[in-house]
Amino acid sequence: MTKKERAALCVEALKKEYPDALCSLEASDPLQLLIATRLSAQCTDARVNLVTPALFEKYPTLDAFCEAEIADVEELIHSCGFFRAKARDIVGMAKKIKSDFGGTVPNTIEDLTSLPGVGRKTANLIMGDVYKQPAIVADTHLLRITNLIGLIDTKDPYKAELALKKIIAPEESNNFCHRMVLHGRAVCIARRPQCENCCIRAYCKSAK
Repeated sequence: MTKKERAALCVEALKKEYPDALCSLEASDPLQLLIATRLSAQCTDARVNLVTPALFEKYPTLDAFCEAEIADVEELIHSCGFFRAKARDIVGMAKKIKSDFGGTVPNTIEDLTSLPGVGRKTANLIMGDVYKQPAIVADTHLLRITNLIGLIDTKDPYKAELALKKIIAPEESNNFCHRMVLHGRAVCIARRPQCENCCIRAYCKSAK
């Protein structure tokens, strides 16, 4: 079985197991999703979802974030960890979106990664969820599980992204990543994988 064939079988199995492939972060527009994703670094999505309602209520627009005092943003996001860097990046990205991109969240990886605090993982999430383009979000769940399955053999996020793009059908890539996160939280848990309950165990080299 080739890696592409194995990947296709995993895609279909995960589709059946998790028919709703939704991003765990709660946001109502592209800017909110971008900010929530920045907050999620070294922090759980659940924690971010507890913090963002008050943040987005106080700063409901791009202009509001552009005019925000960094210290005030720090206070609102304190529990997400690394709050000083995150607050600085949030205000900085808002200002750059306004000055360089006409107030619209950019729609290319290159432009997105030019924003403060935005790496390829965040950029790919925006490309997939907002702009409906093929995207591989190389988060910890995706890296860990695709290595276990045998689809890739690297812990480097960029190398993993490139490798998975070659074997995952473009139209399936974004939802595949979301489903991997769901699977990693529910079944293929890092320290105690529940292989007996795994919908993709038949295609997983580690399970065998």
